Amino acid sequence: MKDANMLINELRKINIELSQNQIDQLLTYYDLLIEKNKVMNLTAITEFKEVVYKHFIDSLILNRICDLKEPYSILDLGTGAGFPGIPLKIAYPNLEIILLDSLNKRIKFLDEVILKLNLNNIRTIHGRAEDYGNDPLYREKFDLCVSRAVANLSTLSEYCLPFIKKGGKFIPYKSGNINEEINISKKAIKVFGGNLEKVDTFIIPGTDIERSLVVISKEKATPKEYPRSAGKPQKEPIMGD
Repeated sequence: MKDANMLINELRKINIELSQNQIDQLLTYYDLLIEKNKVMNLTAITEFKEVVYKHFIDSLILNRICDLKEPYSILDLGTGAGFPGIPLKIAYPNLEIILLDSLNKRIKFLDEVILKLNLNNIRTIHGRAEDYGNDPLYREKFDLCVSRAVANLSTLSEYCLPFIKKGGKFIPYKSGNINEEINISKKAIKVFGGNLEKVDTFIIPGTDIERSLVVISKEKATPKEYPRSAGKPQKEPIMGD
């Protein structure tokens, strides 16, 4: 059962105060998510409190790392059901957000959400990161690229770093102990023009889930040959320290 007060209180714990309209938008988003989830697989997490902690709070905890009141342009790569992009847009209307996903059904759902919630300066694109990462309209155009997608950091870096302008940041949301993953991704991060700045590890409030926000700054342009053609970043990730 939905509990607006619980949502308000939990958001306050991560220093987010929202208007009544913004709270209503999150509650409506929850309704749309649960309704659509009956006919397509969007999330295994459906109980309201669980969605608040594991989707809404988890998405918005990016405010630990970034001053989200800045007018950042953000790409949410592999957005799925809209996390973290939609909660970020609701809580910080100043952000300019593009949601990228390879599954058209999910994109259609997100278009419905954007329309229903009357969100501005946010849009979807359907396709693969390997294609859009080589498109001059999107390549090295974003201040931030975020992703909760499940892929190793080497692969994600090849997908995401080409989108980020020099001076911007790539911030993947990772779970569990990621020390080894980070070590074997250092070479890839450097090849794609990035620099591992820091890793912020914490427990998602209200859960026992360990979350790490990995902060990778874009120091130089990504070489033209990256990202490689479809499938290669995943099948043949660049590994090494």
